[in-house]
Amino acid sequence: MIDTDHRQQLAAAAQTLGLELSATQVDALLEYLGLIQKWTKVYNLTAVRDPSEMLTHHLIDSLAVIAPLRQQLAQMRADGQLGEKGGVKLLDVGSGAGLPGVVIAICCPDIRVDCVDTVGKKAAFIQQVAATLKLPNLRGVHARVESLTDTYDVVSSRAFASLVDFTTWSAQALTGQGVWMGMKGKHPADEIAALPASVTVFHVEPLIVPGLDAQRCIVWMRKSG
Repeated sequence: MIDTDHRQQLAAAAQTLGLELSATQVDALLEYLGLIQKWTKVYNLTAVRDPSEMLTHHLIDSLAVIAPLRQQLAQMRADGQLGEKGGVKLLDVGSGAGLPGVVIAICCPDIRVDCVDTVGKKAAFIQQVAATLKLPNLRGVHARVESLTDTYDVVSSRAFASLVDFTTWSAQALTGQGVWMGMKGKHPADEIAALPASVTVFHVEPLIVPGLDAQRCIVWMRKSG
């Protein structure tokens, strides 16, 4: 049963964020929220248990990256860093319950999203979400990111690790012209200062999350040279 209030709140947030989501996509996001609630009772996927808080802190928080991601991909395509059509691959590191990976997969069916986590039950949850919501572009991967042999155009993380650890552990998974998308709370000046010379921060993008009174930003990075 999908909560009508949650549907209205989600639709309003999407509109505020400049996203045109179909009714099917809104349904999928709310069904995903229901799956998180169901699985968290058994597998402790997230510390947030209240459905309304989950909606704001998880779903809408992740929705806030969709427009910036699309803009970044359009810029990369214009600069010749991506193919002309489709084929974009994104790796979500330490994905946990699939945030923002699953949200990206629902909103951007043209992006192939792999959610990697070292905890088997979390990767299994992503596989269950992909099957339940019929998302052929979504995959859960049970592995350490350092062990992956595939490469990706975008490597993302949300509340996963320091920027140094995030970029170091996932460097081999990022294509030469790809970008890291690090979701953070307040501007992480200390973490940015600690980054090695091999990583260049080219933009720190502030985010406004509807209904959430907290600082959020994306740290966009690429390999130097």
